[in-house]
Amino acid sequence: MSQAEVPPALREQLARFEQLQQNLQAVLIQKQQIDLELNETERAIQELTKAADTDAVYKYAGNLLIKVQREAILKELQEKKELAATRSAVLAKQEARFRESLRELQQKIDNALKGKQEQQE
Repeated sequence: MSQAEVPPALREQLARFEQLQQNLQAVLIQKQQIDLELNETERAIQELTKAADTDAVYKYAGNLLIKVQREAILKELQEKKELAATRSAVLAKQEARFRESLRELQQKIDNALKGKQEQQE
């Protein structure tokens, strides 16, 4: 089937399918970055909970390391963890919606191609 033989509606569905694939890929990349951030934050929290109250704790502020109170940074990391977990959950829902849309659109395209092949036979 050449480009000229492809009906406009099917071409539109194929373009939509490609767009959905790109959107899914973008969501997967974002989710991977958020999950990495979440894991790093969890590791930092674990290390902070192991540290003694008298241990000095520092955090990056641009190109500087600044001494901070252990409890304050622990609270900040907990909030960061919660935010990352929420963002990850939202991205997981978007991923599921994109996958379902892709599956449905793939079915429509397959059916349209089957119908086109049957007409040619």
